[in-house]
Amino acid sequence: MSTALVGLMAGMALGFAGWFGGFGAFLLVAALGAVGFVLGCFVDNGTDIRAFLGGRDRERR
Repeated sequence: MSTALVGLMAGMALGFAGWFGGFGAFLLVAALGAVGFVLGCFVDNGTDIRAFLGGRDRERR
């Protein structure tokens, strides 16, 4: 899927949320979209999310 198509779908989702749900729904959709984007980047790069969330304590053990 191309980046332009993903951007189009995200823009449409934010537009629908803003139109039908108001500004609060717009912010909720934007925040959840950002979380999904970050998790998708972790998965694409092969980064272990548990190692990222664990901090430095796991390295010392």
